[in-house]
Amino acid sequence: MISRRELLLQMAAFPFLATAAQPRTPINFDVPAGACDCHTHIFGEPKRFPMTPSRVYTPEPALVDEMRALYRALHMDRVVIVQPSVYGTDNACTLDAVKQLGSRARAIAVIDVQTPVSDTMLADMDAAGVRGIRLNLETSGIADPSVGSQRVRAAIDRLRGSRWHIQMNTRLSMIDAIRAQVAGAPVRFVFDHFGGAQAPLGLDQPGFKSLLDLVRGGSAYVKISGAYRSSTQAPNYPDVTPFAKALVAANPRRVLWGTDWPHPDSAIVAGRKNTDIAPLLQIDDGALLNQLPVWAPDAALRTRILVSNPAELYGF
Repeated sequence: MISRRELLLQMAAFPFLATAAQPRTPINFDVPAGACDCHTHIFGEPKRFPMTPSRVYTPEPALVDEMRALYRALHMDRVVIVQPSVYGTDNACTLDAVKQLGSRARAIAVIDVQTPVSDTMLADMDAAGVRGIRLNLETSGIADPSVGSQRVRAAIDRLRGSRWHIQMNTRLSMIDAIRAQVAGAPVRFVFDHFGGAQAPLGLDQPGFKSLLDLVRGGSAYVKISGAYRSSTQAPNYPDVTPFAKALVAANPRRVLWGTDWPHPDSAIVAGRKNTDIAPLLQIDDGALLNQLPVWAPDAALRTRILVSNPAELYGF
């Protein structure tokens, strides 16, 4: 097993292996006790947690100690660690991080919903802090509504009767296509990153109304997370503000907040092989969090988004 010291020596020897981003901007509002970052990833020591050969990209390491430093700066008490696509259905790295962080952490796992997964395995994962499964259609390049609908149907069938939820990384056109499935499902849904909305296309872009309707009706949660993925106006992302405000106004009880730390670059880049290092994006999470009072000016509303909603959904 590679030690942290050895890993850091590797990173010093290879400067392209930078450390994950840390906040540069101080937080300018009172973060309520029990606040939760609902969307993060851990990329572990490569020899201990090997990535799947079929991965789309190879991120730099981002370790639990770095996450602890992040939350000291952001004044966050709780975290949800989402299984990244690079590990496929091997959730060992994600679950190890939750074990290290203890009761302040929960996890979203990835399982193969097309093949049998025993109830005992799911029970063991639940005891380890897992509260849902992720369908990462976007990183997998799945945009065909018929394929997406089939994946959703299989996930619903597997979780029927469970307290777990289905978390989806997808685009608005897919949300539009599966709207009826989500609205009628016996399990809860969570959509990542503004549902894939792109700020330059405006509030009238196809599919955003379907997302609003699902949130308004209580059928789905949405993460106002990773604003930089929707915006073209860093570092304060003013073009995302109308989307955040619209989602909060639709139903503040179905809105979650997240950083998307350590900000992996999963884009397909010409000439970059899936085994080449894709540097982590250096996003200022302090500036990112400071937009929340712009999106939700009322302190009680921010407590609902940062504390109450995550506590209810993830069982803190």
